[in-house]
Amino acid sequence: MNSISQDFAPPFKLIAPFFMIGGFFYVLATLAVFLFHAQDLVYTSPAVISFTHLFLLGFVMMTIFGAMAQLVPVVLEVGHFGVELFYAIWPLLLIGTLLMVVGFLYSPALLPYGGTVVLISMMIFVGEIFLTIKKVKKLNLVMSSVLISNTFLFFGIIFGLLMALSYAGTISLDISQMLRAHVYSVIGGYIGITIMGLSIVLVPMFTLSHSFSLTPLRISITLMSLGVASVIFSALLNIKVLEYIGYFLSFLALPFYFYIIYIIYKTRPRKENDIYAISMMFAYSAMLVALLLAIVYFLLHKEVFLLASAWVLFFGFFGFMITGHIYKIIPFLVWFERFSPLVGKQKIPMLADMVPYKSSQAQFVFSSIGVVLVTFAILTKSETLLHGGASFLFFGGLAFVRSMLYMINFK
Repeated sequence: MNSISQDFAPPFKLIAPFFMIGGFFYVLATLAVFLFHAQDLVYTSPAVISFTHLFLLGFVMMTIFGAMAQLVPVVLEVGHFGVELFYAIWPLLLIGTLLMVVGFLYSPALLPYGGTVVLISMMIFVGEIFLTIKKVKKLNLVMSSVLISNTFLFFGIIFGLLMALSYAGTISLDISQMLRAHVYSVIGGYIGITIMGLSIVLVPMFTLSHSFSLTPLRISITLMSLGVASVIFSALLNIKVLEYIGYFLSFLALPFYFYIIYIIYKTRPRKENDIYAISMMFAYSAMLVALLLAIVYFLLHKEVFLLASAWVLFFGFFGFMITGHIYKIIPFLVWFERFSPLVGKQKIPMLADMVPYKSSQAQFVFSSIGVVLVTFAILTKSETLLHGGASFLFFGGLAFVRSMLYMINFK
């Protein structure tokens, strides 16, 4: 287990907007599902592309940036290079995401502007993280993963901006090839490797696990990095064999990651199944289902399985992985800032007391049912299941935001 120190943690008022805006986009993403038409869902449709950027940029990236602002200096045990820069990152990412979402749906002319604003916010983030890492003489595995993932993010946003310019008609590019490089850089290279690296800090910390080998994680990150790089080069050089090598290496990375997570959970002394534990169980189960659906797609070459795999990966794995950790991260940050100075002076709450039981359970139940219903709706092209699943997701999103505001304002 990696050592955690709060000595270099930034103030919570810096982190809170990332989580609150991320929650807002999570609810907005559930509403966006109502725009889908089950009979003619294709991954190139404006509604699907708009939803993807709404969810990944607005919820996933916004929340990860907030978590990274907190965890990077804590794990490195050095202060941020320029912590004030984070006050500029979330407004730029917010504006850029909204411009891109509206651009994909209604006005492609907005895409270059939205893409540029997102590019600026992410370049500030990547630059700040790189300069913070530069202050450390020796990197551990976790921070090496952060360095690798942010390098992929850098290339991913460049590919994305080029695609936005091409989509708007400003330049001429083969969007299908650039799309592969963009998607794999961001989802596999940045989000995937970031989750691998940070979960090996957060999961042991929240389950109290320790004394496990990091070798499986090292192998997993290496294979995933090589896989992502191979897919990127296949797109840029138009070499098909590199694409399949990249997919194979990426799939091969997952068993090693699942193995170390299994070891952590098997050796954990804290056995109770709280909202964090059941969220993690659902998230990892969803990852397995997404992987199986992806394999079926490669065997049958039917796009419906690719769409279902992406959906389960996004809302099932990313969604529950992030919301589950929010139920631990926010109480921890609020407790440390608001209540830790009172230790030994007066009665203070436990971290578990700061998590609202009813709304957190409601969020899990509604959201999990929604993910399952929409998955079957995509596979069966059922409009009824799609709208039913979207309704469950919406109420789950509201419960999540309610829980988050309760934890942030806990007194």
